[in-house]
Amino acid sequence: MLDAYAPDRVRAAESRLMEQLPEGELMGRAAAGLAEVCRARLAERGGTSVVALVGPGNNGGDALYAVAHLAEEGLDCVVLQGDWDAHPGGLAAATAAGVRVLRGDAEGQAAALAGADLVVDGVLGIGGRPGLPGEAVTWVDAIPESAFVVAVDLPSGQDPAGEHASDQGVFADETVTFGVAKPVHLLPATELAVGRLTVVDIGLTFERAGDVQRLGHDDVALLWPRPGATDDKYSRGVLGVVAGSEDYTGAAVLCCTAAVGAGLGMLRYVGPPTPVSLVRAAVPEAVIGVGRVQAWVVGPGIDATSDTDTARAQLDAGREALASDLPVLVDAGGLDLVDGSRKAPTLLTPHAGELARLLSRLTGTEVTRAQVSITPLAHARRAADLTGATILLKGSTTLVVPPTSADLPVRSQNDAPPWLATAGAGDVLAGLCGALLAAGLSPLDAGSLGALVHGVAADRANPGGPLRALAVAHGIPTTVAHLLTR
Repeated sequence: MLDAYAPDRVRAAESRLMEQLPEGELMGRAAAGLAEVCRARLAERGGTSVVALVGPGNNGGDALYAVAHLAEEGLDCVVLQGDWDAHPGGLAAATAAGVRVLRGDAEGQAAALAGADLVVDGVLGIGGRPGLPGEAVTWVDAIPESAFVVAVDLPSGQDPAGEHASDQGVFADETVTFGVAKPVHLLPATELAVGRLTVVDIGLTFERAGDVQRLGHDDVALLWPRPGATDDKYSRGVLGVVAGSEDYTGAAVLCCTAAVGAGLGMLRYVGPPTPVSLVRAAVPEAVIGVGRVQAWVVGPGIDATSDTDTARAQLDAGREALASDLPVLVDAGGLDLVDGSRKAPTLLTPHAGELARLLSRLTGTEVTRAQVSITPLAHARRAADLTGATILLKGSTTLVVPPTSADLPVRSQNDAPPWLATAGAGDVLAGLCGALLAAGLSPLDAGSLGALVHGVAADRANPGGPLRALAVAHGIPTTVAHLLTR
């Protein structure tokens, strides 16, 4: 598991460690790790020229010491400095190593950037605010597309807390951070700007889990429910699925196929005639009708406004599930049935547009999809607090956000290929996560573990190529087996 810590917790840990080390030792460790990464990227690309964009803080110091190491090895290194004082020790080390420092020379700075094989972004650190100082904007705009950009600790201009999206900052090919990851590296508003993430160990320690977490492949074996010798179909988990409609018949098949493929003990399906026939054919293990279950999935493909007799019966089953004390996953059309806080374990799985509609309805104030996309964590947290549910906000980076009162970390998963952005993928995810709820996992673990396996199954179904949601559902059993036996 990758833990990311908020900037104030990182600075506190750095202060504790610096009290135990000789002066400059911590920055020396960071600079050495940064130089090693830069050296490796230059070797991969056959490059020899480095330009460092240096700000006034410690990130600028890290960059200065790193380019000093590179210059001592014979690489052509240039520092661009703005109208501010740079880290004095780092500046002295770079100058002594023969690094050219360009300050107040716009033409020379532009020429240096034009010839750079690698650009080191050391303008702002985790103490900075979103946005770039004026001179740095000019530098960033002048970085050639051919240059490989390495950000120091975070891409300058991006929100260190990872909560606000912005196109006014650095978009790095790789970010080298020190000690631990930070929220900016894992949250969807800023992760795109981070590029590849490399964490350099400098000796930081923390007593508690991170503020943001990401499950890795090895965590599957630790969290996935496995049957024992004395288990039967009931003890392994029975899931009720209220999904599909006469207009969206496939949602039921996709959801149920994914659920049984995830290792569910038994599945009960509730739906109208056409989806029932399709589920009978595609998932012969399914039992049709309401009965005793350990958890529910409510919503994929249903229409909460339908007034037909069969739809009303299905919606009644969904409402009864929400009124029960059982764990419930609510997706798609089922979100229209959510009207307040629920005490039992609950996982809501909207995409940005669905979350905007849910918040608009619950708060009486219009929320747009664009607003959710700009600040996804804030909106997901708002919905979690309003409903008492854990919110799984689907996207290229999926957020799993518990209510604030739960005092749990946020989870962030980025395991799926872009090809997974296809109709039916959410129905598959709902069935997969619902099976984990039925097996006894918490909404936080069920959502984040389900998102991980969903993404890996998509990647394995057709690496590098187009996907059908049904192929992802069919790939879940072998994907789980692959991850359990790594």
